[in-house]
Amino acid sequence: MYDYAIIGGGIVGLSTAWQLKQRLPEASIVLIEKERAVSMHQTGRNSGVIHAGIYYPPDSLKARLCREGVTATVEFCEEHGVDYEQCGKLIVATEDSEIGRLDALYERAKDNGLNIELIDGAAARELEPNIRAVKALLSPRTGIVDYPGMCRAMAASFERAGGEIRLGTAVSGMTEGERHIDVRTNTGGAISAGYVIACGGLMADRLAAMLDVEAGFRIVPFRGAYYALNASHNDIIKHLIYPVPNPALPFLGVHLTRMIDGSITVGPTACLGFKREGYGRINVSARDTLSMLSYPGTWRLLSQHVRPGLIELRNALFKTSFLRQIQRYAPSLRRGDLRPWPTGVRAQAVDARGNMINDFLFANTPRSLHVCNAPSPAATSAIPIGKTICDRVTGLSDDAQHAERKSA
Repeated sequence: MYDYAIIGGGIVGLSTAWQLKQRLPEASIVLIEKERAVSMHQTGRNSGVIHAGIYYPPDSLKARLCREGVTATVEFCEEHGVDYEQCGKLIVATEDSEIGRLDALYERAKDNGLNIELIDGAAARELEPNIRAVKALLSPRTGIVDYPGMCRAMAASFERAGGEIRLGTAVSGMTEGERHIDVRTNTGGAISAGYVIACGGLMADRLAAMLDVEAGFRIVPFRGAYYALNASHNDIIKHLIYPVPNPALPFLGVHLTRMIDGSITVGPTACLGFKREGYGRINVSARDTLSMLSYPGTWRLLSQHVRPGLIELRNALFKTSFLRQIQRYAPSLRRGDLRPWPTGVRAQAVDARGNMINDFLFANTPRSLHVCNAPSPAATSAIPIGKTICDRVTGLSDDAQHAERKSA
C-alpha cells in the first residue's frame, strides 16, 4: 500500500507529486496517469503563456496563486534548464469603445500589485509596428514557456527522489475505507493508498463522483481551435498580442502568441465541445455529450451567452471569420498565412445555475482531496497550487479531514 496516490499527469498533478515527495521523502507516493506520457491534455495543448495575473479579482485565490506562480515558474525553469522567455504582452484596444474596458484592466492590474504600463497608440506602434491599436497595456512580466518540458523535469525529479509513475493506467473506480482508498484501474487489481489526490482536469467531476463528492459542478468542455502563422511571419511580433477581453466571459479572445520554438500561433476559439478529449476532425462522444446536455447548468449557461456562443461557432467553422478577429489588430495578415495547429480542450466547471466557476475549487473526503476546477492560469500557477495542496494534505489530521469532508 502507498502512503499517497496522485491521479493525473498534467502539470498540477506533477507539481503536487514532486513537491509532496520533497516534503515527505520517506513517504511512498505513486502518480497514476492514463496516457502513455505526461502532459497530454490541457497542459500540452495550451498557448504556453506565463500569465502575469492582470485579469483576476485581487481578492481571488486565482490572482494570488498566479502572482506567486510567475516567480516560481521562472525559478523552476532556471534551476532545471527548461526553456522560457519573459517577452512581455500587449493588450490592445483597436477602437475607442474598448478603452473603458482597457482602463478597468489597468486599475485591476494595479490593485493586483503588478508592474504594468498604459500606453497610447503611437507608443504601441513603436513597440509593435505590425499591430494596430489606439491604446494598449504593456505587461513586461508575461512570458512563454515549455510547459511539457516543465512536466518532464518534474517527473524526473519526482522519480529520482523515489516516487513512482504508472503510465497507461486509467482509473475506473475508487472505494474509500476507514484507513485507505482502493483505486481500481484498467491494468487489473487495485492500487491502495492512505490518501488520494485527484488532479483529473477534464475528468475532475467523474473522479469526484467515484467517491460521492458533491461539489456542485460539472465539467463542460470548450474546444479551442488554433492556427499557426507561416514561418515567414515568425518575426511579425516581439510581444504577445491580446485583444481586450469580454468581461462577462473567462476566455481571453483570439490572440497572437509567440511559442517557445519560435513559431507564432493564433487562437483559440471557445466553442462548446462534444468530446472531452476531442482533438481530431470527428469530436463527438456519446457519453460526454449526454453528460453535458443532461445537466441543467449547461442549458442555463448557453441561454446566458447566446450571441458570444454563435460568434465563437462562426469563427470555428469559417476561417475567414476567424481571420477577421485577428485583422482587427494585425491587418496585414491574410487567409493564406494561417496553417493548422493542434486543438485544445478546456475543462470548464459549471454550477447548476449555469455559472462558470472561475476560481480554483477543491473538495475533500476523509482520505482524498479533489482539484475540481483549475482554470487558466493553472499552468502558470501550478507550483503554488501544488504547494497549497501539500499544505492541506500534510496539515490535516484525521480528525480535521473528517471535519472538512466535502468542503471547498
